[in-house]
Amino acid sequence: MKGKFWPQVRAMIWEKAEELFMQDQMRTMDCDIRPERSELGEGGYFYTAKLIVLRNLYLEKKGLPQKDDEDDLV
Repeated sequence: MKGKFWPQVRAMIWEKAEELFMQDQMRTMDCDIRPERSELGEGGYFYTAKLIVLRNLYLEKKGLPQKDDEDDLV
């Protein structure tokens, strides 16, 4: 039986990791690159995205406002 929580959360994490990658690409003006998952993992984007997504899910569950920045995590 496939779980309900982690498959859905994992998809959210990959999406957030791509978003973080694209933000960095916009800063360096290299906008046409679509990242591969290996790049997202090696660049630390997946880990940062995981922290953001899990924190936001926790805050959502507690009824608190969500944060979308990574500065609080470093």
